[in-house]
Amino acid sequence: MDTLVHLWSGLGVAMQPFSLLMMTLGLILGLAVGVLPGLGGTAGVALLLPVTVFVAPEVAIIFLGAIYWGALFGGVITSVLFAIPGEPWSVALIFDGYPMSKQGRSGLALAASFLSSFVGIIIAAFFFVAAALPLALLALRFGPPEMFAIMMLAFSTFVGLGTGKASKTLVSTAFGLLLTAVGLDIVTGRPRLTFGTITWMSGFDFVPVTIGLFGLGEILIDGEDRFSAEAREVILAKVGWADIKEGMREIWKFFPQTVMASIMGFFVGVLPGTGATPASFLGYGLAKQYSKNPEKYGKGAIEGIIAPQSAANAAGAGSLLPMITLGIPGSPTAAVLLAGLYMWGLWPGPRLFLEQPAFVWGLIASLFLAALVCLIICLAFTPMLAAIMRIPWGLLTPIIVVACFVGSYVMRNLMFDVICTLAFGLIGYIMKKLKYALAPMAVALVLGDMTEVFLRQSLIMSDGSFAIFFTRPIAAVCMSFALLLFAFPAFKLYREKRKARVSIGPG
Repeated sequence: MDTLVHLWSGLGVAMQPFSLLMMTLGLILGLAVGVLPGLGGTAGVALLLPVTVFVAPEVAIIFLGAIYWGALFGGVITSVLFAIPGEPWSVALIFDGYPMSKQGRSGLALAASFLSSFVGIIIAAFFFVAAALPLALLALRFGPPEMFAIMMLAFSTFVGLGTGKASKTLVSTAFGLLLTAVGLDIVTGRPRLTFGTITWMSGFDFVPVTIGLFGLGEILIDGEDRFSAEAREVILAKVGWADIKEGMREIWKFFPQTVMASIMGFFVGVLPGTGATPASFLGYGLAKQYSKNPEKYGKGAIEGIIAPQSAANAAGAGSLLPMITLGIPGSPTAAVLLAGLYMWGLWPGPRLFLEQPAFVWGLIASLFLAALVCLIICLAFTPMLAAIMRIPWGLLTPIIVVACFVGSYVMRNLMFDVICTLAFGLIGYIMKKLKYALAPMAVALVLGDMTEVFLRQSLIMSDGSFAIFFTRPIAAVCMSFALLLFAFPAFKLYREKRKARVSIGPG
């Protein structure tokens, strides 16, 4: 009952005229970011994070969250119409969305994508409402050892559950942690890794680093792809009322699969370091595996659109749950939002629910409103959104690059941050080319300082003994799971080698 009261008060915050205006603006910007290949929800949120210092935190989080939801919806358009994934999580939509467009069913493909996105967010929002307060209250029992164990669990999910090589994931995470060590030591106050440079004593700010990695880095990658890519057939479409009605019928026809994909996506999103991309592929794979007609997939199956899109949007909502309750981002975009919380002077966890209820419940309520408003915008203005792709890339790229540099400069008014953006744009480009994941590095940048604080506090409590992480029940469970996930890639490699030896035989 208390949860419903809090949610109602959150609706009052989210439905204030200025909040609605900023939410709508954020959705439009997010849709544009999602449509444009080379950017993304993470880059869009990072670019516009400096703007939020001029508004109240509860309005700022609604605005940034709306950019994220808009990007989740916007990536659909280019995947379905142009076979160009506007976002990583929209790659799965190309498999069946683009064949549907070539068959003249682009309107239905878009309508089904937008409607399943809406259903995914709404289902995830209900789970969010049910789990947010209990999880935050559970966090009251967490001390430094428990928090450090949770941080280790967050990092271990990248290694144990990630899709890339574990060694590269570890390198990316370690690089992010190394960057957080630059500056003044949190205990002694002495310079650390500054190499005698005064500028480095303030450390590397998260925003310019993120803008470089996810903004400039993606621009460079996309520019290279455009230079070398073959010409694609361009299909323009609009969504009519007949498409909407047929899309609703298809959603209802496959409603059990849609609900299961949304629930699965939500819990995948809650896991630190996962987010919408693995959820979308997992949703597509499960839908194909349990389909009565799996041979239709890849040839224009409507289920191949509904399942991954509902899972991706549910995961996007789920990634915010651990961020709000525990301070652990579930995705790179959630990591940027977490950095925003610290910038606004807010700390996630139980205190946030008690001291800033308008902030927390305003964000939760905005999930429902943003999903509805974004659905209406997408259904009504798909041709206009698709027309963004007609803007010459040579004209658009300089604008994005300038926005990246301006966004990094206004945070601290330092040219050092502009140089960081340029440097990490090149680093992001190189890491992407070498297939190093950027998400572990981004999360490590946010959690690095806190991880060190919790480690030091724990060791002070135990007089330097690491046994404290295994003698307290919650810490022991989390640390055990973390160690198992860290060891899982080695076990998997050993099993594959053993299987290969058995298949070869003794002779």
